[in-house]
Amino acid sequence: MLEVHDIHKSFGAREVLKGVSLSVDKGSVVAILGPSGSGKTTLLRCINFLEKADGGSLTFDGERLDLARMTRADAARIRRKTAFVFQSYNLFRNKTVLQNVTEGLVVARRMPKAQADAVAVQMLEKVGMADRCGQYPHQLSGGQQQRVAIARALATSPEIIYFDEPTSALDPELTGEVLDVMRQLAAEGMTMLVVTHEMAFAREVSSHVVFMEDGVVVESAPSADFFERPGQERTRAFLRRIAGR
Repeated sequence: MLEVHDIHKSFGAREVLKGVSLSVDKGSVVAILGPSGSGKTTLLRCINFLEKADGGSLTFDGERLDLARMTRADAARIRRKTAFVFQSYNLFRNKTVLQNVTEGLVVARRMPKAQADAVAVQMLEKVGMADRCGQYPHQLSGGQQQRVAIARALATSPEIIYFDEPTSALDPELTGEVLDVMRQLAAEGMTMLVVTHEMAFAREVSSHVVFMEDGVVVESAPSADFFERPGQERTRAFLRRIAGR
């Protein structure tokens, strides 16, 4: 479904991505792991055109784009097939839970309001938030806000969802409710590319793991192989350090 090849990205003199490649099969969950500053979030933002890559290509559903030369129309066309869940929820503070989910459907996709409301309620039911439709973000916990953000992503019927550290802003006690929703989506066959520091989730749910450090892919392997038989010493050191916490 998705293949990115040789992505480069610099911010001034600092080269953040140094030729990163990966692929995501339909129905799979790919976890991107690595220490802070390894380029994981920048990679995800380049893939979803929130940052413009300096070089590299992206192929989505058989359509290949040169990331350094693509147009806004190209980005908009691909984005309609994808969704993005941010670390910090990015909900509209002055809109209700229901309005947060329907906003993109009505404004960007010109869906009739009654139809958008019906879709939104269905997606909020899926994430266990349908009983909060009339509430505002400030009335919700962080975990509840993130579940609303996931419902908003699902409402557009994406072919793939990108998650950027979806639990990093949450207290540990709230992390589980978000991961449970993601487990459910994985079981239903949703294609996901997830930047995460949740090792248990990556091991249990992901089908493939990409380990990054210093702007490059150090190791890419099926999840079982990555956690049980890592091929690179740097990967083994990372896993030892995580296990020792």
